[in-house]
Amino acid sequence: MRADDLPRELRRALRDGGLSGSFLVRDLRTGEELGIDPDLELPVASLVKVPLGIATLDRVRRGELDGAQQLEVRPGRVTTPGPTGITRFRHPARVALDDLLYLSTSLSDNAAANALFALTPPGEVDAMLCRIGIQGMAVRHALGELTDTPAEHLSASSAYLAHSLAIGAGTSGHGHRLPQLDVTRANSGTARAFVDLLEALWTPSAVDPDVAARMRSLMADNVLRQRLAPDFSSDAATWASKTGTLLNLRHEVGVVHHSDGALFAVAALTESQVPAAAQPGAEALMAQVARELRDHLRNG
Repeated sequence: MRADDLPRELRRALRDGGLSGSFLVRDLRTGEELGIDPDLELPVASLVKVPLGIATLDRVRRGELDGAQQLEVRPGRVTTPGPTGITRFRHPARVALDDLLYLSTSLSDNAAANALFALTPPGEVDAMLCRIGIQGMAVRHALGELTDTPAEHLSASSAYLAHSLAIGAGTSGHGHRLPQLDVTRANSGTARAFVDLLEALWTPSAVDPDVAARMRSLMADNVLRQRLAPDFSSDAATWASKTGTLLNLRHEVGVVHHSDGALFAVAALTESQVPAAAQPGAEALMAQVARELRDHLRNG
């Protein structure tokens, strides 16, 4: 299949599965890439924890923050399924900044991320992206907003109502009645912007080498592996990534490193048109689409 035919076929498969979104796969050795609407801007949910981690680590490198500093973190008091780490604690905890980075990135802990945002506010993280040359990504708020959607105010049996609102209350320009899903108010980005950020972490760039190495390690330790990991992890390949999930949004960005030296950055940002919280089929479909894009690049 020709390279210009594959995105068309995959876009059709996504539509048939109730998904749309922004995909991009780039060969980090050659720069060759293939995608589906890679410049489509979407709210990024927990993907914002990647630039947050970079900005925090760079401040530690410069001596502005101390990785051993103990911070008191209040529990998230979240009762809905899904959140992990301190977000589900019942009592305040004292945690070192370095360990908050692990919780925020590898466990996607919102309470840990909010503690880091209290030290390095969204505006500083956004400015860091500009300094390292990343365009197409905006950091506007911390993570508290992500745990104050209609889903948190409804019972589990009524979760479909929150997803119906997420699906039906948007505009063609990706504005939305819910601020967390409005690209003019939420943290937002494109598949291209995240692939550019991944390339900055995996190849020489304006990101300090020690900062990049630590972020690669944190992403390699990602415990959320139900989405793209089954299609990119094997005995002959390692997968390092970060997921993002909010209402009908399901995202993952990462890098697959093959034992023969091949290196591919992958970004899959999707939104579902199916009003359901649990959608394993959607996660399998987005992984299939991302893998087929990678396979086309890898096999020429």
